[in-house]
Amino acid sequence: MKHMTSICVATLTCVCFLAVVPVAPASAAERSHISIAGSSTVLPFAIVVAEEFRRRFPQYKTPVVESGGSSAGLKLFCTGTGLDTIDIANASRRIKDKEVKACADNGVKDFAEIVIGFDGIVFASAKGSTTYRLTSRDIYLALGEKVPSKDGTTLVDNPYTHWSQIRSGLPNELIRAFIPGVKHGTRDVFESKGLVPGCKGFADSVEAYLKKQGGGKLKKQCKKVRKDGRSVDIDGDYTVTQSRILQDPGSVGVFGFNFYYLNQGKLRIATVDGKTATFESIKDGSWPISRPLYFYVKKAHLDKVDGLKDYVEYFISDEMIGDEGLLVEHGLIPQNEEDREAMAEDFARH
Repeated sequence: MKHMTSICVATLTCVCFLAVVPVAPASAAERSHISIAGSSTVLPFAIVVAEEFRRRFPQYKTPVVESGGSSAGLKLFCTGTGLDTIDIANASRRIKDKEVKACADNGVKDFAEIVIGFDGIVFASAKGSTTYRLTSRDIYLALGEKVPSKDGTTLVDNPYTHWSQIRSGLPNELIRAFIPGVKHGTRDVFESKGLVPGCKGFADSVEAYLKKQGGGKLKKQCKKVRKDGRSVDIDGDYTVTQSRILQDPGSVGVFGFNFYYLNQGKLRIATVDGKTATFESIKDGSWPISRPLYFYVKKAHLDKVDGLKDYVEYFISDEMIGDEGLLVEHGLIPQNEEDREAMAEDFARH
């Protein structure tokens, strides 16, 4: 395995994470450690659970928790069922049909889907810098690849360089946005719930443009992000995005709410359509850009990897993801009690 960086707590319990790589082949019938990879949004929650799991169950080794993004994690997850493959893929979006097929083609036909809770996606700037009060329309016009022409008859390459060009009342700041790269699950949600709603307000212009192009789907066009340097993909985790906006006052970054919650001393979030992201607004659905958080576990590994079933049961316990669970203290928005109980009961049958 490649070089690792370890996070160690006072008791010398270590949780390892690194860019996603396949685990080394198991030398025996069973593997003695749990192997996890995927979403950088789910990563902080998984690290907390891994640390607590080691304290609660000292007979097991500390789970190895790796990052790399939802898509990368699910790709590794779907490579097969052998013990040289990961046991769990963390994801900030639901597994796609094409990924389910890839899994099945490689023999991964039986896995459990676990929803650990919810998270919002927020736009944030450096605390003490520019305040943004945005609408869905503003977001699309600032970051969409193509936007309506002045006469509204088609789409043109995005001409906007400053927020104030989009509408009066927005700051006279250069448009500089740092958004998750395409391998991150957050990118999918940003495109679907951050760009598409504003774009749909210009449906006639989009349809006219697509007709001139010989056809195409409105939603697919609406998801396209400008590539002229005003929007910058970040392939690292949210700490990289935060570093960029702290070095560039007036810029905005796209974050998971849990990351913002843990870094409120450094970040200021924008409102969207008059709403502010809070635990309550994300849980009740009034915050427009939110999503469930998942992990997927191979059933074929439950009896072959030491502690795997206990880890999953511990993760989905009220102690971790309940209304007053430990992960709520770290920014997780919990599911309602009925859904949590149903999920736990379903997994117990595996």
